[in-house]
Amino acid sequence: MDWKRLAYCGIASLIGLPPIAQAANIDELVTAAKAEGQLTVIAVSHDWCGYGALIQGFKDKYGLTVNELNPNAGSGEELATIKANMDNKGPQAPDVIDIGLVFGPTAKQDDLLQPYKVQTWNEIPGVVKDPDGYWYGDYYGVLAFIVNKDIVTKSPSDWSDLLDPAYRKSVSIPADPRTANNAILSIYAAGLATGAQPGAEAAKAGLAFYRKLKDAGNLVAGFGTASSIAKGETPITTRWDFNGITYNQNFKGNPPLDTLVPTSVTVAGVYAQAISKYAPHPNAAKLWMEYLYSDEGQSGFLKGLCHPIRFDAMRKSGKITDEMMAKLPQTGSNLVFPELGHLVEASDVIAKEWTTTVGAGSK
Repeated sequence: MDWKRLAYCGIASLIGLPPIAQAANIDELVTAAKAEGQLTVIAVSHDWCGYGALIQGFKDKYGLTVNELNPNAGSGEELATIKANMDNKGPQAPDVIDIGLVFGPTAKQDDLLQPYKVQTWNEIPGVVKDPDGYWYGDYYGVLAFIVNKDIVTKSPSDWSDLLDPAYRKSVSIPADPRTANNAILSIYAAGLATGAQPGAEAAKAGLAFYRKLKDAGNLVAGFGTASSIAKGETPITTRWDFNGITYNQNFKGNPPLDTLVPTSVTVAGVYAQAISKYAPHPNAAKLWMEYLYSDEGQSGFLKGLCHPIRFDAMRKSGKITDEMMAKLPQTGSNLVFPELGHLVEASDVIAKEWTTTVGAGSK
């Protein structure tokens, strides 16, 4: 795959620690983080990208408590949580966020983030990071159809198949497109599949496609969560490939799931890390970043069936082996890595027009 230091905020001084800008000395950062004693994360479900094992590994390695908020929050909800807790140093204020790439510039523009560059900064591709270190990509997944085989006998192979009358009351959007990265990219990919140009045009075409699904009676009102898929309430949904494989493992064949990459076009969804400007535990937040972007952390994402953002550098250096590669989902040759500018355009259109154009699934 060819992917086309600022000072610490000063809270450390309140607990008698020297301010830490960049982690030139990891030992000093560890000491400062341990003095804070805790890290608060949000929107990191244990079955998402290997986060369960990553959180446990971080706790075991550094002895910090990890406070976990709203594991199923969408990216927009994460930003709202920072805004709601600007003056709160208690357990409801997140230190770090894991957001869809398109939400990084928004969070920076809203002055919600503080910059920090990890030691492996140079191995993060430039197109998926803010040059000043306010946010940076950490992994990506590939958009796929997740199908409950107890309900759907013949799985769809491409976007146009979803309009088949056989899928009446069967197709869902994965989450609220006004706030959730996977839903935004579902609409965007559907638009690209119509032949629309990247950016706002693809967003509008995707909205029109989902309107057709609704008019045909194929689009259901609920969102495609793991629970609703298992219950048969949303037999076909779009989610990341790693979601489908993990769900299938967790369900243990009850129900059996298909995870299928659309044949014409699909998209890679890059997620990004960032530290809240108002983080109650800024040193713990920086240590978490160092952990996630280390070989250990990036390999943890790989074990969670996600493609780590340092993939190219780690593959080149032999840290990602052929054996490890064989366990990853197969992405095919139709994968598009959307440009950030196009995603910003598309997400703006989708957020403004989803309810009036489609409306289904808006709770």
